[in-house]
Amino acid sequence: MSRDAVPSYGEWSLAVIYTLIFVILALFFYRPKTGRDWWTLGAFTAFLAALFAEMFGFPLTIYLLSGWPGPTLPFIESLPHEVERVLELMFDWRANPPLGLFQIASIVLIVGGFILLAAAWSVRHKAQQRGELAKTGVYARLRHPEYAAFVVIMIGFLLQWPTLITLAMFPILLLLYVHLARSEEHEALKRFGESYRRYQTETPAFFPRILRRRRMHEF
Repeated sequence: MSRDAVPSYGEWSLAVIYTLIFVILALFFYRPKTGRDWWTLGAFTAFLAALFAEMFGFPLTIYLLSGWPGPTLPFIESLPHEVERVLELMFDWRANPPLGLFQIASIVLIVGGFILLAAAWSVRHKAQQRGELAKTGVYARLRHPEYAAFVVIMIGFLLQWPTLITLAMFPILLLLYVHLARSEEHEALKRFGESYRRYQTETPAFFPRILRRRRMHEF
């Protein structure tokens, strides 16, 4: 039997294992404490669960896009994973998955997102211990580096394995993170007052200021 003939779906145990691996990584680097933190992690967990359910369990996107009544269950379960590498197939890039451009970009974003998450936690933890406002390290470049990190990681996963559910969830999670960030800033203004207000004017929320300057020069 060839490699492509080996069933790639119906592996629900793998879906659970991979979800747990990345949730545990997020727990280790993010270390939620407040209700807002748990909301942030919970939304990220839902995204991962939907992603890996389609990656290993049932390819719902293929089923829905195939038209009614859709392919039979045995046919779906025998599909190789390559059929859902939508971006690679759209551009007709036949490189092996680890060598594909979107795969490389995906890995860079996912790893970079976790690095940003770890760096943000380190600064925030030290500031909380001193009862101060976190505004050094990555917080000197972004007011909400942890939310930005989760978004970067999700984009990385979307580049690697876009599905209808995760594509639909992504803008909803963006709005949720913006809402949580605003709530966080409201509390920070009450606690730190004018100091945080100055921090707001000097530091962008989600995008490093250097990117904005470059865009301005482009025009």
